[in-house]
Amino acid sequence: MKGLKFIFTGLLFGIVMSKSEAISWYRIQEMFRFQSFHMYGIIGTAVVLGTLAVWLIKQYHLRDFQGNPITFTPKEKSVPRYLLGGIIFGLGWALVGACPGPLFVNVGFAYWPILVAILGGLLGTYAYGVVRDRLPH
Repeated sequence: MKGLKFIFTGLLFGIVMSKSEAISWYRIQEMFRFQSFHMYGIIGTAVVLGTLAVWLIKQYHLRDFQGNPITFTPKEKSVPRYLLGGIIFGLGWALVGACPGPLFVNVGFAYWPILVAILGGLLGTYAYGVVRDRLPH
């Protein structure tokens, strides 16, 4: 019963992604071709809501699912690292036509070819875990 709110949050996320057309390959293609503001508006809204959520977590000292305090650890700023990561993420997004969240919404719509992208993401995450200790951080 405790996890029910997370299931409903996931369902709400899926509904918002589908109704806003953020799962549409065509909308993502328009964004990368600078033909439409639609996706930039969605991303901007997500940034504002994420900032608000972090502020609320810090302001009210909210806790996670197990009751542990949620903490934010400052990271060392490295512009080249963020640029490289952003470029890799953007290229993957452009090639696949979806970012990680909407991938699973597409599965919910029975767009089965998206499973190839999910498998690729899982394999990439696994490969990163294998070589992580040998990478400069």
